[in-house]
Amino acid sequence: MRTLREITDLKDKKVLLRVDFDIPVSDGGQIEEAFRIKKQKETLDYLVNQGAKVVMVAHVSDESVGQSFTALLPQLHLLLGYEVNFLKTLPEVGSYMEHYAGPALLDNIRQNAGEKENDPEFAKKLAAGFDIYVNNDFAVCHRNHASVSAITKVLPSYAGFLIEEEVAKLQGVIDAPKNGKVLIMGGAKASTKIPVIKNFLSKADKILVGGVIANDILKAKGQDVGDSVVDENASELLAGLDLNNSQLAMPKDYNISQNNILDIGPEAIKEFSEIIKNSKIIIWNGPMGMFEDDKFADGTNKIAQAITESSAAKIVGGGDTVSAIDKIGLMDKFDFVSTGGGAMLSFLAGEKLPGLEALSYYDNK
Repeated sequence: MRTLREITDLKDKKVLLRVDFDIPVSDGGQIEEAFRIKKQKETLDYLVNQGAKVVMVAHVSDESVGQSFTALLPQLHLLLGYEVNFLKTLPEVGSYMEHYAGPALLDNIRQNAGEKENDPEFAKKLAAGFDIYVNNDFAVCHRNHASVSAITKVLPSYAGFLIEEEVAKLQGVIDAPKNGKVLIMGGAKASTKIPVIKNFLSKADKILVGGVIANDILKAKGQDVGDSVVDENASELLAGLDLNNSQLAMPKDYNISQNNILDIGPEAIKEFSEIIKNSKIIIWNGPMGMFEDDKFADGTNKIAQAITESSAAKIVGGGDTVSAIDKIGLMDKFDFVSTGGGAMLSFLAGEKLPGLEALSYYDNK
């Protein structure tokens, strides 16, 4: 990839910066978990300190704030350390850059027709007046959107520090020796996690399975899962995966309520914790159960504690998983916390991410 470090002179350069501000927000408009925002600060500070003129673009999907950054601006100011100027619509960008007054943020990029369609004409409008594009939003790199992909055909484009770090860390765990490597997969969205499991069978000693994925496998093996959540297309997703492979560690027991499997049980916690204790590298994505409810958070919490108490290299990612470890105060106990959910999984599955491909030397000349 081309990286921001390669640019020798940023003085007065007009930089379009793709950032990740898609964070959980409470019904009262309070940012519940600011990790992704804080991870943008290093690249933003660097650009500002080098004399660049920066306009940030990002998306917000939380319905509680009306899919706009308007209500979040005071909190963004505090988290970033800048009085961020706010641009409601794309036409405002040009006039703002003529009278630049510090870093600015364009409101939800997904409010524009053409963003999700990766429309090259919209990308040209977005790029107008800028000298450089920097992508610092790893979490959206698996999306083929205009502010991620098409924009790189219009402007000289570079990876920010966050994307550079994400790629190095995740590629590092993929390439690390198989011996002592443990993958932990939980949560829902089996369609994004089964490919990772398949890819890691040749790369990890053990794969610990919880959440809806465990339900899918139980059902596929002919066991009664009651009213538990399962994927409708589970048989299709699991095709080609040897469900009896000794590398797959399924929970020995479960926490069941009203005919629903809602967490792993004490025996599973004990067995998983022992495997974790003897591991060298741990990659975790997806909680073990419905951690939002304290009655079913034991599996997730105790697996998190076992990981942090181990001497292994510890890598975690996924929105729910990050929220879970943040809730119990263990965020700083992990060696690397990925900002990516779907992007992290796509990367670990060995898939090509459009946002990263677009920053390659081959495509971005």
